This record gives sequence, structure tokens and C-alpha cells, in this order.
Amino acid sequence: MKSDFLVALTQMAAERHLPREQVLSAVEVALASAFRKDNPATGQNISVTLNPNTGEVSVYALKTVVDAVDDPDREIALPDARKVKNDAELGEEIAPTGAIPYIPSRIAAQTTKQVVLQRLREAERELLFEEFLQHRGDIITGVVEQVESNRSVTLDLGRGAQAIMSPDEQVPTERYKKGQRIKVYVLDVRNGSKGPEIVVSRSDRDMLRRLFEIEVPEVYNGTVAIKSISRDAGFRSKVAVQAAQEGIDPVGACIGLRGNRIQSIVNELQGEKIDVVPWEPDPKDYIARAISPSEVSHVELFPEEQTATVIVPDRQLSLAIGREGQNARLAARLVGWRLDIKGLAEWEEIQETRRKEAEEQRRQAALAATAAGRPVVEAAAAAEPETAAVAEPPASAAASLQPEPAVAEPPAETVPAAAAATTDTLPATETIAAAATETAALPELAGTDEESLLEAMIREEEQSRPSPAETAETLSVADLETFTLDTAPEEPEEDESFFPDLPEVPILTPDAGKIRFAEDLVSEYRSGARSGRRSRRSGAGGGNNRGGPRGGR
Repeated sequence: MKSDFLVALTQMAAERHLPREQVLSAVEVALASAFRKDNPATGQNISVTLNPNTGEVSVYALKTVVDAVDDPDREIALPDARKVKNDAELGEEIAPTGAIPYIPSRIAAQTTKQVVLQRLREAERELLFEEFLQHRGDIITGVVEQVESNRSVTLDLGRGAQAIMSPDEQVPTERYKKGQRIKVYVLDVRNGSKGPEIVVSRSDRDMLRRLFEIEVPEVYNGTVAIKSISRDAGFRSKVAVQAAQEGIDPVGACIGLRGNRIQSIVNELQGEKIDVVPWEPDPKDYIARAISPSEVSHVELFPEEQTATVIVPDRQLSLAIGREGQNARLAARLVGWRLDIKGLAEWEEIQETRRKEAEEQRRQAALAATAAGRPVVEAAAAAEPETAAVAEPPASAAASLQPEPAVAEPPAETVPAAAAATTDTLPATETIAAAATETAALPELAGTDEESLLEAMIREEEQSRPSPAETAETLSVADLETFTLDTAPEEPEEDESFFPDLPEVPILTPDAGKIRFAEDLVSEYRSGARSGRRSRRSGAGGGNNRGGPRGGR
């Protein structure tokens, strides 16, 4: 009896992974429940003691020590209790009648079995809950047990423990199969009605932190600290690291020799890309590092809005933003700033616009100060000397430009005085002053615009031009010949030896009673010269073709 009971008790404790004392306590509670079921009329507080060495069962009816007894089956007076036990105190439970003989029936034995199994399951669940509560925030290994229709995955963690991975905690690029062994991150452990509820994840960013602690010893012992992590599960992640000791390269420690450490993490995450960047205390440097692999030309911070403008070369703008804005989004999560990425050409346009707006504001302020009678701040003129020089030329330049007002159209009565002053200073403007004086002398043109003045001058010139008949009467034949030869355009010099038989060209005279102009004579002279030239060339060529050596052969 002794050996059989102890062997059964020890075997049950080993199968349930429970202490033997806890299994023994569950058997005692089950025997007490069975005694109550066999004797329902007693209504006593029954306690059962089981001797593990002999296997003997002792049943006791416990009573509580009180001053005044209200329920004789459950309470006992203090004087009576001290007769049984000398040092009895109020509120203590004693067994005044000693052990009660008890032989359980068949029904009581079945009840005992059911109660023992139930108590053992409760103890096992409590033990699992305490154990996995310690693993919360850690990585554990499980086997895929079932993939449900709603895409929830059930994992077997061993010892009868199961974990649930919801679709939100899964990686979109991963596919899970029954029997597959995977590593998961324990998010939370809850004690439910059916046992501990273990919620696990593979898309949480802290899983990446734990993987670095497993693969990189410097991260595990605190030599290299992970400052921030941003992750797009299944696609790309960024990790900012900082060395806690001098002389340690945090990025090199995480990557490992030939990338073996980071490659192990990438393989566990099934090809997810990981960017390891050094953490910097300066936000500008930190943001420039976080935008990698793109180069950064300039970073402008707006601390009030927690916003930063990042300027990159135009050729790397798409690389800085990433596919569907992934690189910029991960960098913003990593540094905790809102990032606005712009190309270098666009940034120069923005700077030019800002400069123009600033100049316009200064100009408006100066105009407002002038209108209000306040002195204009001299610092604005000193900030932009070129603009001030153009707006306000020096006295010497103003003096040199004084003749220009004579070209304008002043009133008729002021023109002669202005022209005289201009003539004294600059002799080259005498023609302009004379023209202005003549214009002022015409009473009908005074006060008109430029177009009217021009039309009047053209009309006056046409009226003063002589008619063709008068021109014919005044010109003689000799004058006409001289005029014709003088006004004819110069012909290019030609070699006279090329035309040895050129005849003399007679001098053409106009017919009596008919007016001819020099242009007509020149055109006739040219047409005759060209026709004679062509005839001589054609005749010479024909003779050579007929009688030359080529024709003879």
C-alpha cells in the first residue's frame, strides 16, 4: 500500500509538472468533498489528512472556538475547547472528537477522482500563468498547430500551453504552415476562464530589439544601446544605436564580421531589410543619418512645430522618399520629427521667394516710415548696398545725367531755356536743342504727342520736296551723265584680259520731251553689259568644242 501510493503520487506530479505536496493537497481536498457527499446531513466542517507514507486517511470534524456558541455543529465554547487543547484561543479550529472512521463508497471514489483532476488542472493553469508571466516581453519558440479561417494562428508552446497570434500581429509577407517552428514575441499574458491566454506577435518592433539582444552580445550586456526602432514589418526597418563606451563602433558591432550578425536577424525575419544608423544628440545630424542611404545637403529645423525640412540632391530625391514614402516614413518615426523632403532646385526657388518677400516687407516698412515722417532705418540700406546705390545714385552721377531732360517733351515755353542750359554743358546736344526750338516755334504742333509731331514733320518735308517736272528742268544732260555715273553702285573689279573684244558703251541721252531717271539708265547699262558678256562666252565655248583637240579626236 505504501509503495503503490507513493509511486502513483510521484508519477502524477511528474506528468503534471507539479510539486508532490501540491498533488497531495489536491487529493485531501477531494476526499473531504467525497465525505460531505456521503454524509450530507452532518453539515460539519470536514478536514481530511492523508499520510503519504502509509496511505492512511484521517477525517476530522473541525469546530471554531468562540465565546458564545450559536451553531453546535461548527462552533465550540472556549472552556470546552481548552479541555481538548490547553492552549486553544478564540477563532482557532480544533477537532474535539478526534478522527472519524470513514470508508468511502464507490460514488465517493468517483467524486474524489473528478475533484482531484479538476484541482490538478487548476494548479497546472496557475503554474503556466506564472511561468509565462515572466516571459512577457520576451521571445519564445512555438510550433504552428492550426491556421484558422479568420487567419488567426494557434501555436503550441509546450506543456499544454497554447498561444494565439491574431492577423494584426502577423507579418503580411509571411505564410504559416502547420508544424512550422517559428519565434514569436510575447505581448501579454491574461488569466482566462479556460486557462492563461498568451498573445504573441511577429510584427512588433520590440521583437527586433530582442533579436538584436540574442545575436549581438554588446547589445545584451549594455555596451551598445538601442535608442530607437521604426519598423515596417516584412519590408524594412531602421535601428538607431549608440555606444556606451569609448572606442566601440556601434554600427559595426551590430553588423558583425562580414555581416554575419545582421544576416542572422534578416533570415529570422524572412528577408526583411534592416538599416542600422548611429544615434546623434544633434537633431540635424540625427535626421541626416536617418535618411540614409540617401545623401543630405541641408537640414532646417522648426522646433516649435517639431518639423524639419530635409534638402537632398535632385538625383536622390526618389531614393530619400523611398517606395510609397517608406524611407521617409520610417525616418520620421525613428527621429520623432515630421520630415518634409525637398529637392535642391525646389529649395533654391523657395529661398528666392523668401528673399523677395523679405525685401518687399522691408520696402513696405520703409514706405510706411516715410509716410509717417519717421526716419528710415539705415541698417536696411547697409544690408543691401547695391540696391541702395541703384535707388539713390550719387551726386556726380546725377550731374552727369542732367542733359537727359532735354530729350523729353517739356512745355513750349520752357524748351528754349532747357536747350540753352544743355548747350552750355554738353555741346553734342546742339542738334537736339535746335530741334526742340523748331518744334516749339510751330504753334500748331505745340502740346501734341510724338505721333502727331512725326506726321506733321513728314507732311512738311513732302511739301518742301520739288516736283519731277521741276527736277527735269533744272537738270542738264551733263549733270544727268555725272549723276548717273556717280550714283551707280560699284561693280566688282573684273579682269579686262578676260574680255579683250569688249566694245565701247555709248553714253545714253534721254529723248527730247521725255523724262528719264538715272535708275533707268543704270539698269539698261547693266542689262546690255550682261547680254554681251553671255554671247561672247557662248561663242568662245562653241568654237573650242568644234575645232579643239577634243572635237578632232
